[in-house]
Amino acid sequence: MLLIHRNNSPASKAYLKIYWPLAFACILLIANTSCQSQSYPQQSSNLSLDRKAKSDLELFLEAGAEKTLKTSNTTASELINTAQKYLGTPHCMGGTTKKCMDCSGLLVTTFKTHGINLPHGSEEQARYGKIIYELSQLQRGDLIFFIRSYNTNKFITHSGIYLGNDEFIHASSSQGVTISSVHNSWWNERFIFGTRIF
Repeated sequence: MLLIHRNNSPASKAYLKIYWPLAFACILLIANTSCQSQSYPQQSSNLSLDRKAKSDLELFLEAGAEKTLKTSNTTASELINTAQKYLGTPHCMGGTTKKCMDCSGLLVTTFKTHGINLPHGSEEQARYGKIIYELSQLQRGDLIFFIRSYNTNKFITHSGIYLGNDEFIHASSSQGVTISSVHNSWWNERFIFGTRIF
C-alpha cells in the first residue's frame, strides 16, 4: 500500500511555488509543439524509392514544404500558355531569358510574367504547393519534380509544369524547352512528386 505523506513545512511550500509553475509551463510547451508539428501526405506505396532517396525525402520535408504561393488571379491555363512561348529556347544553367534557360529558370520566368515570385532552383521551388505523390493524380498546371537528373548533391534536380494528358513542359539539357511524356522511362523513374499551387 502506497502512503502519501503531506509535508506542509515552509521549505516544502516554497519548493512547490517555484517548481509547479515550471512543470506546468513545460507541459504546455510540449503539448503546443505536438499540435503544431507539420504533417505531409503519406508517400505513395507505388513510388519506388531506395533507402537513400527515402532518407533524402524525409530530410527535405523536415526542412519545410507545402508553403503557400500567392498566385493572385492567375489560372493554370494562363501559366501554361506563357511557358509554351519559350518552346525551343536553348538550355543553359542559370538562364532565365529567351536566349537560354534551365528548368527552374523556365518556371521563374513564366511565373514572374504573371507577377508571381518563385525562387530559382528546383529544390526550393518544390517547397511550394500541396504535395501530390501519384502521377495519376496530377492536374493541369501542377508543378512536377524529379531527382537524380544530373550529378549533384541536391535532392531535387529538375522541375517542369504538368500539361495534362501525361505530358509536361520543361527545359531539357539536351533539347532546351520542350514537352515530354511522364511515361518516358528516363523521367518516370526519376519522378518524386508534384505540387499543386492553384
